[in-house]
Amino acid sequence: MIFRILLLVGVTVLLSQNALSKTTIIYAGELLAIPGDKVLKNSTVVIEDKKIKQVLKGFVDVKKIDEKAEVIDLKNSFVLPGLMDMHVHLQGELGPNNIKDNLKMSAQLKGMRSTYYGMKTLLAGFTTVRDAGSDSQYMYAYRDAVNKGWVDGPRIIAAGGVGITGGHADVSGVKPDLMEFYTDKSICDGPYDCRRAARDAIKYGADWIKITSTGGVMTDRATGTGQQMEADELKEVVLAAKRMGKKVASHAHQEDGIIAALEAGVASIEHGTYTGPKAIQLFKKTGAYLVPTLLAGDTVVKMAKTTDILSPAVKQKALKVGADMQGNFGKAYKAGVKIAFGTDSGVSKHGTNAQEAVLMVEAGMPAMQVIKSATVNTADLLDMTESIGTIEAGKYADIIAVDKSPLKDIKELLDVKFVMKEGKIYKR
Repeated sequence: MIFRILLLVGVTVLLSQNALSKTTIIYAGELLAIPGDKVLKNSTVVIEDKKIKQVLKGFVDVKKIDEKAEVIDLKNSFVLPGLMDMHVHLQGELGPNNIKDNLKMSAQLKGMRSTYYGMKTLLAGFTTVRDAGSDSQYMYAYRDAVNKGWVDGPRIIAAGGVGITGGHADVSGVKPDLMEFYTDKSICDGPYDCRRAARDAIKYGADWIKITSTGGVMTDRATGTGQQMEADELKEVVLAAKRMGKKVASHAHQEDGIIAALEAGVASIEHGTYTGPKAIQLFKKTGAYLVPTLLAGDTVVKMAKTTDILSPAVKQKALKVGADMQGNFGKAYKAGVKIAFGTDSGVSKHGTNAQEAVLMVEAGMPAMQVIKSATVNTADLLDMTESIGTIEAGKYADIIAVDKSPLKDIKELLDVKFVMKEGKIYKR
């Protein structure tokens, strides 16, 4: 009996290894292998063991590569690397039932819902995301389950949040006893307590730290969108993260909070709505990325004008900040600030992430640079340039395809026809 079990286990392992070793060949009519470089015509991409083995000129006969290979015919398609979104919230979505869900839905069920939103995101062509703050233990579990192959989803870089009492990351809009109950231990006051909170987030599994240097639109308090975290608090969080090999992203709207976060050494500014001349200089000096989230601004403006979902305090901020985002982003881009693609999906609907690209082009960013911001730049921000972001030998086979060139019409990204992540096909 034991021998049979061992034999079955051995056969299963062998079959798994053979499955992983399967060769896949993609014939790409147009191939943007490296966003920012020229588009290649009639190319063959060879994939083996989750990774790209070769990128060859012409449609190479399968017999010259591997007769048993699976052939994917994308000769009439435009092929490019999987897109990445640096600001998502996979555990929720803004809507009329948020208050009820917060009261009635268990954390475990929210964790399961995140797998649903994760798949919507992956099928939209986004093979990597940075989750910018959720119920951390369940998001870390989802990330780890995806990495182990237990569940399907995008590659997840999970950020742990650190915020101050009464600030944007703190609970708002409910009665005092519920606020006390829902206040997370990541909420801190003073530099040393914030240092503790950063270390605690890393201890429990955070890939990044997400802070909130300014107020936010969705905080249900009339506390504005100016600086909230003090400079010493910001610096201690960044230093604590750096000591443990982690980067920090900062939510920031007004320029005072953007400047304070950049001076503290953050790697990215989320939203950056009122980026002005001094902040632009600091962006260029520090090399930090701006993650614009124009889709969030567009979403809350439309929601404020057409629904009663938002409270008066939130609605007032939404109409002002949301309306100002796109124009100010265009100025920052033209001034030479580095851009990494991000949507704040969860405010907007999951799976509509590519709408951000349309808004970026409308703001004056060329389509090629938008695609680069969602591939090459995002890989750089994540320190993952060696493994993702382009279609080159040795990198993970994260590949998507659309019907026609998004360089000619960025809206092509709204309807992704083919999705592959790490060599596994999720959509075709």
